[in-house]
Amino acid sequence: MRIRTVHVALALAVAVAAAALLNPSPERHRARIKEVTAERSQLAALFRLGDLAAFVSNYHSLGVASYTTADGRVLSVGAFGIVVVLEHSERK
Repeated sequence: MRIRTVHVALALAVAVAAAALLNPSPERHRARIKEVTAERSQLAALFRLGDLAAFVSNYHSLGVASYTTADGRVLSVGAFGIVVVLEHSERK
């Protein structure tokens, strides 16, 4: 029973260390925002709106994960080297 606890603790420590080392940088968040914005709309790609969104975004790191915000909205989240850009629908 005791060895199993040690193995679980070791696996958890390795996972946390990997998450911290693979936490996406601000540049990776901004690059992914540009890519996804261009993919979602040709007009946005033409006017380079992804560049603007990436420029005004604020990067926040939680150590093992990170996210970017702009105008109080979360634009992207990242962990383990992966960045996901969130899709926001306009509310009326």
